[in-house]
Amino acid sequence: MTAPLSGIRVLDLTTVQMGPWCTRILADLGADVIKVEAPPNGDSSRYTGVPRNRGMSGSFQHNGRGKRSIALDLKHPKALEALSRLVPGVDALASNIRPGALGRLGLDYESVKKLNPGIVYLSMVGYGSGGRYAGRPAYDDLIQAGSGVATLLHRSSGQPRYIPMAAIDRIVGSAAANALLAGLLARARTGIGQRIEVPMFETMVQFVLSEHMQGQTFDPPTSPAGYARTLSPHRRPYETKDGFVAVLPYNDGQWRRFFEAIGKGHLLDSDPRFADIAARTANIDSLYEMISVELKERTTDEWLALLEQNDIPCIRPHTLESLMEDPHLADTGFFKWEDHPSEGRIRTMREPSTWSETEPPVGQFAPRLGQHTREVLAEAGYSAADIDGLIGAGAARAEA
Repeated sequence: MTAPLSGIRVLDLTTVQMGPWCTRILADLGADVIKVEAPPNGDSSRYTGVPRNRGMSGSFQHNGRGKRSIALDLKHPKALEALSRLVPGVDALASNIRPGALGRLGLDYESVKKLNPGIVYLSMVGYGSGGRYAGRPAYDDLIQAGSGVATLLHRSSGQPRYIPMAAIDRIVGSAAANALLAGLLARARTGIGQRIEVPMFETMVQFVLSEHMQGQTFDPPTSPAGYARTLSPHRRPYETKDGFVAVLPYNDGQWRRFFEAIGKGHLLDSDPRFADIAARTANIDSLYEMISVELKERTTDEWLALLEQNDIPCIRPHTLESLMEDPHLADTGFFKWEDHPSEGRIRTMREPSTWSETEPPVGQFAPRLGQHTREVLAEAGYSAADIDGLIGAGAARAEA
């Protein structure tokens, strides 16, 4: 074993963001992820942003890295036959295609299980199959709205809006990767494969309400829903004399050191609003507003020096541009410039975790559409002439 997931093979029928994020995690850890794409264009995420070459966007460079691409038109019977020949040789199948569409292709779990009884079949869906929303289309923005994220931002900022990134796709994609790995572990222990369904809606409802259900957890309720600290309109990077700083005293010791550092150490003892974490949470708006006023009195550098000296959690807020120049990330070798075979010099990000024995692979690149079609089909037992026939019939596409 040379990487944590060496020897694990995954058939990847995912597109856009959530599914590819899930399978990218597996590829980063060393799994052989075979990405099945529909010709002539493949995964739509290949075309977002401003690529150097068509079909190789920046986001695809990061979500597609380490995978092998096989281009099959699953509407073609010969392509479905080719896919069915791949199924017995994989450990898992991951898809975020709606189950109804998979069923019409004969790729539902029961059909796939006949070809590979031990397969771990991961189905990423918008809404759980047991409810009335089952089968509806779902995207990140819709689930942000449906799970309450957009109205949480309304409560804290005065305007309903979405987080300016596809956060839900990545949260649920990470949960799906965890579920798939747990399924593989269960199979290793029992020899039994299974179908695992990971719904976006339910996953995010749990994610939101585990923090914000609060007193509604109890019967009768002890408080309204909503965690006051994270909903405070004053919870944001604070303005300084020349910029901004993020600071978060949290426990009693940090708050005491903070107040003492600004010459107001008496407040924790004399003002009952700030006496302990329960009182501070109940009065969080007043507390954060007071910090906001205080931090305008010094520069960002002055505050960072004072806060770090007193071991109070703080950081300088980054822009997207400055983040890529962060000195800590440089220390840890997080970013690297590498030469992609077709895209030239690109900035890559390593898998963040570190391992003492089975280090994840490095230097992996996103594949071009159909780059590995011939290679993967040959592994499934197709001859060169057979592969030429599939390509000639329009069932498959291989990189020229």
